[in-house]
This record gives sequence, structure tokens and C-alpha cells, in this order.
Amino acid sequence: MGHILPERPRCLCLAVIDLLLVSEARQMASVAHKIRMELLTVNDVYLLSTFRLPPKQGGTLFGLYSKKDNTRWLEVSVVGKINKVLVRYLREDNKVHSVNLQHAHVADGQSHSVIVRLSGLRRDTLSVELYVDCKQMDSSVGLPELSEIPLAEVESIEVRTGLKAYQRMQGFVESMKLILGGSMSRVGALSECPFQGDESIHSAVTSVLASILGEQTKALVTQLTLFNRVLTELREDIRDQVKEMSLIRNTIMECQVCGFHEHRSRCNPNPCFSGVDCMETYEYPGYRCGPCPPGLEGNGTHCADIEECAHANPCFPGSKCINTAPGFRCEPCPRGYRGNTVSGVGVDYARASKQVCTDIDECNDGNNGGCDPNSICTNTLGSYKCGPCKSGFVGNQTSGCVPLRSCSTPTSNPCDINGFCLFERNGEISCACNVGWAGNGNVCGPDTDLDGYPDEPLPCIDNNKHCKQDNCRLTPNSGQEDADNDGIGDQCDDDADGDGVKNVEDNCRLFPNKDQQNSDTDSFGDACDNCPNVPNNDQRDTDSNGEGDACDNDIDGDGIPNMLDNCPKVPNPLQTDRDEDGVGDACDSCPEMSNPTQTDMDSDLVGDICDTNEDSDGDGHQDTKDNCAEIPNSSQLDSDNDGLGDDCDNDDDNDGIPDYVAPGPDNCRLIPNPNQKDSDGNGVGDVCEEDFDNDTVVDQLDVCPESAEVTLTDFRAYQTVILDPEGDAQIDPNWVVLNQGMEIVQTMNSDPGLAVGYTAFNGVDFEGTFHVNTITDDDYAGFIFSYQDSASFYVVMWKQTEQTYWQATPFRAVAEPGLQLKVGDGPTHGRGPGARGPAQGAGQMLLPPLPQDARLLSRAVPPPEAGAAHGTQILPAVSPQAREA
Repeated sequence: MGHILPERPRCLCLAVIDLLLVSEARQMASVAHKIRMELLTVNDVYLLSTFRLPPKQGGTLFGLYSKKDNTRWLEVSVVGKINKVLVRYLREDNKVHSVNLQHAHVADGQSHSVIVRLSGLRRDTLSVELYVDCKQMDSSVGLPELSEIPLAEVESIEVRTGLKAYQRMQGFVESMKLILGGSMSRVGALSECPFQGDESIHSAVTSVLASILGEQTKALVTQLTLFNRVLTELREDIRDQVKEMSLIRNTIMECQVCGFHEHRSRCNPNPCFSGVDCMETYEYPGYRCGPCPPGLEGNGTHCADIEECAHANPCFPGSKCINTAPGFRCEPCPRGYRGNTVSGVGVDYARASKQVCTDIDECNDGNNGGCDPNSICTNTLGSYKCGPCKSGFVGNQTSGCVPLRSCSTPTSNPCDINGFCLFERNGEISCACNVGWAGNGNVCGPDTDLDGYPDEPLPCIDNNKHCKQDNCRLTPNSGQEDADNDGIGDQCDDDADGDGVKNVEDNCRLFPNKDQQNSDTDSFGDACDNCPNVPNNDQRDTDSNGEGDACDNDIDGDGIPNMLDNCPKVPNPLQTDRDEDGVGDACDSCPEMSNPTQTDMDSDLVGDICDTNEDSDGDGHQDTKDNCAEIPNSSQLDSDNDGLGDDCDNDDDNDGIPDYVAPGPDNCRLIPNPNQKDSDGNGVGDVCEEDFDNDTVVDQLDVCPESAEVTLTDFRAYQTVILDPEGDAQIDPNWVVLNQGMEIVQTMNSDPGLAVGYTAFNGVDFEGTFHVNTITDDDYAGFIFSYQDSASFYVVMWKQTEQTYWQATPFRAVAEPGLQLKVGDGPTHGRGPGARGPAQGAGQMLLPPLPQDARLLSRAVPPPEAGAAHGTQILPAVSPQAREA
């Protein structure tokens, strides 16, 4: 018996989705599925929202996007600067179509109600209408059809709203609803907008009523007309639903008389699980099943295998537990263990019969565990470890442990022919490659760009990273940065992030962002901008919290807001200010003398008001701030913090043992050891045997083994000194630091300037690579050392071609090509007679031009016993303008 059900009348009701309540992934999938199903039947879609935007601001209001590739299916945005609403949707040919709706005056700081209507979904063409505050502002008709959401992609559709973005712009979104189906009048009722079906007739009737009854009666008639229309539509919906319920009720009643009353055996055929007994009963459903077979669980009708592996965990860790139907079994004990195998049925058996495996001691098997016979073997649970060679032997597990070798003779020297012995101690030899070569020192290969990585991969046995092939053979990149992991380094990859947008056009060169979205006006897209809504081309982030200084309320991260912080860029939670000039001691260039303007004309970090420029020993520190006023000590190192620098302190570690006189000298000059214990009698105390300055870096790897303040080259902290503060024809230098401070790059064609570090050295040998990566520009570039102030320093600078300065007064200057070494020794305001220091005696050395090769890379090589002259600082500098005579 059957019935043919009549076609269901078209439902005139509407579906309302509150988009501000959609946040979780499961909610998004449910909403996307509902949208797809409703769009198969409805003709109209409405976006109804109330929001406020600051003047001239804008952004995405609502959108449906694909999680896979960020493709937009439907998006509604406000373009505040030109007063329009932009609707973009995916057409049936999978291309994005844009519709501009003009006269949208919503970005004015006021709250507005906006309705965007898409109609004609069931027709061949689409139309879009824009209503602002109940008034139609613009429309567009004859548009291409909207693409249908494929059923397979419903789960990947993501709902996004502009709620957070509008809040960041000091705006808000009060409500946002997506309405599927319904009429304009019903949607208008939701926003308190009295839209009607025929506006012309309504206006005429309203006009006549107004002339007869007055304005108050007119408003009442308008509300009654709208209410009557809503009641009519609700009455039609209820009538359709009553018809459907009546049809379903009749169908059910007819099915009940289709012969179900016939008696038959409830156990034939057997409704229970295979092998389970069936018993007929007088209770529903007329039978009862017996218990499930051993190893299975269920109600007898349905039985499922018991997973003993999950319930009892019977196998030894490392041995796989395999569930069978029924029962379980354990695989043999893992390698390195011995024991039994277990199998059975049921949870109780699995808990009572667990597998037991015991460790095998491989190191005592007579074969040293498989390690080299002359190496150390250490037994571990289930395995063993092959350690270093035994005392008196050198090598490794791959090449074997052989008798100790030495750097003393060429035949026993383990270093490559293009390398050298870095140090040799207790049978250990460390090798390094010569300049122009790279590797681990035992194996070296050509290094064309001098960045520490060879042109071709090297067969090193220790997996040293410097044996891997250089991913930019002709451009130095000591960090081998490769954002898209395509094997081509960022410095020579024309699309470093692999997003299909070339570096020269990409506003996020190292972060994939195909859409290139950039909410502010700086050069960085939203994907990589630490202040996406505030222009900040320098991207400076003092406290490294991921939020740029331009939009960070606490730039230094000391817990005090910028407006209240007397050192907004230097952490100082105590806000100490001894001279009460409004500038905290932590950042005050004259902490004991009031100088609220902090002027420092010579850029020596001492304010002009307290800068005496009296420097008796010429080490770059004026006498009032020098902890050794009569002895040059540029580093101002004071190991025992007694206010007296090490160079003029007879007991640097304050342990009672003089540094150089009887009963000394102190065998650990920088570390307190009054007992002077020296177990091996080599003249070096036990507490400083391997680490003389106690900075946790062994002396062989320490670039400054006698200063605990310096262990590695680090360019990350620096002071920018502007050498041409007049005018704004060009920007200030822009420095980019790479490879954790080992490499610094000047990226902009800018005014001349210096990047000067805050760490000073008494003496050091510095080795590095200087590279200019352009063949078109001809500005000066180079590096400085022995910096004391903006007029006193040495500079090594290079220029590729001759250039004549554009001004003829006071004379026509000509910049010569080549590599030059010069000393800056110009006049400084208030400069005293003893302030010349190591920069005494101006002069220059002109070297031949270099091949075109502008970055500076450090090479951390330990210094010799005697360093360079006092006052040496090795720091990068770039003077891009050709303004040298």
C-alpha cells in the first residue's frame, strides 16, 4: 500500500543567521551547510548589519572564504575613503566578480543600519541593492550568476566578520545577520524599516490620508498596513504547515493497517548476533537475546569486539598490541630486550597476563656493542650509545678511533690543506678553514661569497652545517635564511616566500600573502606588519613582543604606559630620576644634571650639558665618567664592580690576591679564588682553567676570553648616528640585522649615517665580509672602528665609480673610486685639548678598486694575545652620499 505525496508548497518563511554568534569550527560547518541548502530554493539573500566606523576608515564587514586557499565565495566590504560598499562574489566560471555600490556615507563616526540585498538567485541574472538607514542608495542589475557551493567543500567554508578589525579602528559592529529568503518588507521589519511591496501606491495613499487625517493618522495607517502584511504571510505559512501535518498523519494511520498484526515467530529468522541464542517473550519487541560470545561485548542483538589493547594495555612498551576478533596478541619484545609473547581473549586475561621484557646489555657482549673497540660504549634501556674515543685516541665511530694526532707536524695534522689548527688541547684538535674557504676545518671547499658556506656540499662526517652547500653562492647570507624552503636562500630568491608575488612587488617579502592586503599606508602588508593599522615603515619593536612601537602602549614592556613612562624606550619600572628633569636615569644622557631636551651634538651618548670633552687618557671616555682616568681603557671593564676599572685595579676579582705583584700573580685574575688551587700546575687556576672570564663560553670559542661582557658578535643593539641632519631629501638609513646579530644590511638609498654598537673593546681582531649587492648605485659604503663621537672615528669606505658633488661651494668635491681608509678628526662643540685619542693624526690610504661585491658579516675568530690599539670598535657604517672630497 502506498501514497503519492503532493508537492510541498513553496515556503515563504525566511532563515535568519546571527553571524556574530558563529565562532567555532563546528558552528561554521553547520552554518555553511545551512547556507548551501537554503540557496537551492530561495531567490533573495540579505546581509543586515548595524555598525559604526571612524571617518574615512573601512574594511571587510562579512565574508565566506575557503580555508584551503583563502578563495572568497562572497565578501562585503566598506571602502570609507570613497564612500562605497564593495560586493565581491565567485561566479560560475570560478572568477571573482566585483560590484561597486556608491553613495555609502557610513564611515563618518556615526552608527548606521545597512542592508545589502542579492536577488535573482534562481534566475539567469543577479541584481544587488544597497540600503543605508532605510533608504536605497544604489543598485546594480544584469550581473553574472553566483557560483553554487559544492557539497564536497561545505566543510572548508569559513565565516569571517569585521568585528575585531572594526574594534581596532575604534569602531564597533552592533549586529550582523544573514537572512536567506523572505521579502524586502519582512527584512525591513527586522531593521525597523517600513518597506512595502508597491512604494508608489503606498506613497499616493499615504499622501491622501495625510491631507485628510493628518500626519499622526498617516503614521498609524503605515504601521497598520505593515502589520497586516506580516499577519497575512504568517497566516499562509500556518495554513501550509497544517496541510502537511494532516497528510503525514493520514499516511501513518494507513500504514498501521498494512498487515503488521499477523503473528509470526520473533526468533525466525534469528534477530540476534551470530551464535547468540534467541528467546521469544510477550514484551516488546517480542524476543530476548542471550549474552555475547567471549571476547565480544554488546546487548546480544549487536556485539562488537572488545579492544583488549585499549582497555588493559597488556603489551610491553615498544611492542605493538594487535587486536583480533576476538582476542589480542603482542608482537615479540622490541630490539634490545628479551622476553615472552602473549595472546588471549578478554580484558581480565589481558590484565592478568601482561608481557614482560628485560633489557639486554649490549656493551658486555664481547663486541663492545658494535662500537669502535677503542671508544666508550654506554648501555641504555633497550639499546646502547657509542661515545667518544677513549683517552689517547682520536676520531669517531665512522672513521674509527686512531692514536692521538697533533698539529705539530704536517703528517699528523688533521686539518684540511686549506684550513688551519684553531687550538689543540688534551688531544683535541679544532680546525677552521682559511678565508675564501668553508667547511668544518677538516674538510674545506671554495666559498665564493665568503659567508662561511661552501659552493658545493662537502663530505663531512660530523654533519657540520657549514659543510652544506651554500643556498646563495654569489650573495653572502651567513644565516642561510630560506623562508619558503625551496633550497634557494632569501637573499638570491626573487620570490623569497613562494607566494607567487616577486620580492620587488611583495609587501611581505618573507611571509606568503597572495592578496597583498595592507590596511595602513606603510610598505608592509597585514601578514607581516607588526602594526597593521598604523603606518610604521621602520617596524621597530623595542620590547620584542610582536607589537610595533608605533601601536604599542608600552614600548619598552616595563609595565608603565608610554604617556607616563619617563624612559618610554628603556625598561625602568622604578622610574628613578635623580635630576628631576622628566627623563629617567635609565635613558638620561646626564642623569645628575637637568637636561630635558637630551641634546647630544657629537652623538657620544653624553648630553651636551654635562659633556666636558676632557679626556686625559684619550680612550673616548671623559674624565668625570672614566673609571681609569689616567690609563686608556675603552671597554671600562670592571670585573669586581668596585668602581675601579680592571686596567688600573691591582686586584680585578677582589679576592685578596694581587694581579701581577707578589705574593701574586693571581692565577685567575677575573674569578675570585683566594686558595689559588692549580691541580695540574700549569699556572692557571682550576676555577678558570677552561673559561678564564667565567662567561660560560670556553676560551677556545670565546671571541673575547678576558671579558665576560662579550662572547659573540652581535649587531642587534646599536645607536644610529645621522651625519647629515639638514633637510629631508632622503630618509635616514634603514638597518636590517640577520642571523641572530651576525649580519647587518643597509637596505635603503639614504642620508649618510652610522650604526654604532654600545659595546666597547680594549683591543680585538675582527674578521668579516663586506658585500655591496648593487651595480647601479655609486654611493659610499663601509664600516667604522675606534668610534668616540660623531667627529672622531676611523672609517673604511668603498665606492665603485667616481662622482662629482652637485654643489660648487665652498669647492667642487670629487669622490674617488676604490677602497679608502680615513680618520675622522673634525671639530666638536666644547672639545678639549686631550680628546683626540687614537684618532690623532688625520690621514688616508687609498686602495685599488674592489670587484663589485652592501652587507657586513662577522666571522667569530678568537683574538690573539695582543689586540689592536685601545679604543677599537668594529661596527658597521654606511655613508651612501658622495659627499667626501
